[in-house]
Amino acid sequence: MSRSEDPEQTYREFTDAVNMKPGELRTWLETDESKHVGWRKKGTKGGESVGHESGRKIIDLLRRKRAELTAADYKHMRKVVGYVHRHMAQRPSGDVRDTRWRWSLMNWGHDPLKD
Repeated sequence: MSRSEDPEQTYREFTDAVNMKPGELRTWLETDESKHVGWRKKGTKGGESVGHESGRKIIDLLRRKRAELTAADYKHMRKVVGYVHRHMAQRPSGDVRDTRWRWSLMNWGHDPLKD
């Protein structure tokens, strides 16, 4: 098993990357800003963005007990960690409070203003 597939490490990295609580993320996902950022899968005109869908999965992951997590759950956790790390490396200069960059990260459970 590679280090990146170690469930313990994946869980730690996921809980470090996701700094929003489930209720906070749920409230955020209901906003217009949340619904209007992010990449949409090809052929889904006006559909849900990949990040918004991920946010819903993150809420579920945060609310479940660790013993209930599956291999697919850990795979999604690794996807979240990778996204947050890549996106944070692209932080724009200046005030990011009302930016699509921040909103996209928040869809993935990470509010950069909390850092």
